[in-house]
Amino acid sequence: MAESWDGSYDSNRRSYDASRHSDESYHEKLHIEPIYESFVCPLTKQVMQDPVTIESGQTFEKEAIEKWFKECKDNGRRAVCPLTLKELSSTDLNPSIALRHTIEEWTQRNEAAQLDNACRSLGPGASEGDILQALDYVVNICKKSRSNKHVVRNAELIPMIADMLKSSSRKVRCKALQTLCVVVEDNDDNKEVMASGDTVRTIVKFLSHDHSQEREEAVSLLHELSKSESLCEKIGGVNGAILILVGLSSSKSENVLTVEKAEKTLENLEKNEKNVRQMAESGRLKPLLTLLLEGSPETQLSMAECLGDLVLSNDVKIFVAQTAGSALVDVMKCGSKQAREAALKALNQISSHEASAKILIQAGILPPLLKDLFTVGINQLPMRLKEVSATVLANIVASGACFESTLLDQGQQTLVSEDIVHNLLHLISNTGPAIECQLLQVLVGLTSSSTTVLKIVSAIKSSGATISLIQFIETPHRDIRMASIKLLHNISPFMGQELSDALQGTAGQLGCLIRVISENNGITEEQAAAIGLLAELPEGDSGLTRRLLAEEAFSIIISKVMKIRHGCIRGGRFVTPYLEGLVRVLSRFTFLLENETELIALAQEQNLAALFVDLLQTNGIDKVQMVSALALENLSKQSKHLTKVPEPPEPGFCASVFPCFSKQPVVTGLCQVHRGRCSIKESFCLLEGKAVEKLVACLDHNNEKVVEAALAALCTLLDDGVDIEQGVLVLCEAEGIKPILEVLLENRTDVLRQQAVWAVERILRTEDIAYEISGDQNVGTALVEAFRHGDYRTRQIAERALKHVDKLPNFSAIFPKVGI
Repeated sequence: MAESWDGSYDSNRRSYDASRHSDESYHEKLHIEPIYESFVCPLTKQVMQDPVTIESGQTFEKEAIEKWFKECKDNGRRAVCPLTLKELSSTDLNPSIALRHTIEEWTQRNEAAQLDNACRSLGPGASEGDILQALDYVVNICKKSRSNKHVVRNAELIPMIADMLKSSSRKVRCKALQTLCVVVEDNDDNKEVMASGDTVRTIVKFLSHDHSQEREEAVSLLHELSKSESLCEKIGGVNGAILILVGLSSSKSENVLTVEKAEKTLENLEKNEKNVRQMAESGRLKPLLTLLLEGSPETQLSMAECLGDLVLSNDVKIFVAQTAGSALVDVMKCGSKQAREAALKALNQISSHEASAKILIQAGILPPLLKDLFTVGINQLPMRLKEVSATVLANIVASGACFESTLLDQGQQTLVSEDIVHNLLHLISNTGPAIECQLLQVLVGLTSSSTTVLKIVSAIKSSGATISLIQFIETPHRDIRMASIKLLHNISPFMGQELSDALQGTAGQLGCLIRVISENNGITEEQAAAIGLLAELPEGDSGLTRRLLAEEAFSIIISKVMKIRHGCIRGGRFVTPYLEGLVRVLSRFTFLLENETELIALAQEQNLAALFVDLLQTNGIDKVQMVSALALENLSKQSKHLTKVPEPPEPGFCASVFPCFSKQPVVTGLCQVHRGRCSIKESFCLLEGKAVEKLVACLDHNNEKVVEAALAALCTLLDDGVDIEQGVLVLCEAEGIKPILEVLLENRTDVLRQQAVWAVERILRTEDIAYEISGDQNVGTALVEAFRHGDYRTRQIAERALKHVDKLPNFSAIFPKVGI
């Protein structure tokens, strides 16, 4: 048994001896009384607190000797003295009251001296070693007894320890953080003393230090301080404290213990609403949402207001919509005006992302939104809140959800029902600019969907709102103007003639559109929508074309196209629709050239044909290539009228007397197709404009519409009124015969088959080509298919083509002769 006690206390003995030896110089230096041998328990090697004497006359710590006797009993041995090992007849313990009082007095004198020396060691000029020993002493006495924390506070050591946080020594700073953590643990009075002044701010600064140990100790200290509700606001009031803690709590590189302490600190700080707001601003939304759902009415209102003021990331918007969307919608339905205002502002934030907006739709946001917008009278919302409601509705519609199947009430109405759209149109015409703009955006969103645009168009027609919508083009409010132009652009494919008539019937709107298009502030969405609107209007409306001419729109458009082609205007995402619109509007000019000398002169002056030839090479923009080819078709049809056929010279005297001199002189430099003097500028000749090869290249395009337009333009070289044989020769030289035949063989669309059959029939009028092609079974089969399955006109033309390759006898007369 003695051996077991020696073993169990051996480490304590060594510890005591070592500490005693190392502290002797320190004690001497600080003039502290030495430890007397009689004060030390032989078993624990520690100064006794409750000394007792046993039968042998030896004195021990009460708890230690009781443990000794118990072990003796447990081992079936008689009790013996731990020092003399003599058996004892009695295990009675006699308190050594005098010794205890002596030890207490000694302890008090030493602690007083040590406190005094600790204060001196923590003062100015102390060495690093002295400071560290002083801090160790404070830690030891606080761990020894909780009452000593009161002693430390009364000795005014806490501010002195806090000052050590500003030491240049990293060891001192770390030890000071550790010491403060021990001093304030479970002691609110010490926490209040320590938190006075700027100590909390200093501790927060350590959270950003490079040294990991300083960060760890600072987080531990803040965690301890945060257990006091009175200090939570002070910690949160330090600029950046909560943001840094939020970062630490989600860090993947920090020590696990640091991350856990940061998380627990934040949980403690959540007791204060101001801190919850800051956490929300730092991306930690859960505490705010918890209060929003579970707090008192006043707290819920406060949190909703806070949510409305935040700038949320898209992921957070989804989280908030999932967590609190239904609650916010319920507030809209039955809350007070103040609560509804806060809920609306929060919903405005959340609804601005597509995914979160769709969640709100499922939560039932549409009915209360429309009720807020449409209600008038004593229960209506103030206009500033109606503006927010309109904004939320615009956000919801922009999500692209399926509104034609989302019911609003038991009456089976939807957002695109005629009555609802009529109410929206009425509001647009009878409210202020802010609401007008947002409701126009609602209609823009609904008309951007192919599934709902027709219902909106129908409602606009039935309400007679076309004129009022067009009038917004002239508004001084840029956002309203842009929204109205986008809306008109969306509905223009379905209301082209109505919009064209309205633009011609009112003063100023058409000119305003052209001014928008001509602005020189880059290429904007508004400009793309404005030119897109004009592009969708009927190309055959000569009245509108002449109005555009009067407004000098074509000159402006040509200038813009040239600048884009030359790189003078560099655009972002709107350059393609803008260029497409410009070219489409410009092409409408070519549909009115027949017998219009003034328009032809303008096209010649602007060298319009050369511009469209250049635009054929706009690779990647199919509409531009298609429209350019269509415009060239229209221009090329005028070439046979515009080519300058030279007048034959009057016969001279000799020619009249001697017939042998009457031979006509040879005229050179004539266009082989049009038999006159041609140019791309004056007569729009495709051959002179080097357009034939470019059009042939377009026959290999993936887009059937581009192929149709290119083939139609090439067919003008084979048209009546030109030298068809020479036209075929031109196509041969441009290697265009084979691509035309391939179009026939591919049979991609009915229109292409009709065009290809017509062109092939003209080509086969040349005997050499007809002879060569007659051996191609595929061409014959394609013509037979057209002959069997084409429309009436195509079958007639296919019959002729088959005759050229001897697939039908020339005397066959299946169809009566009609003009082709």
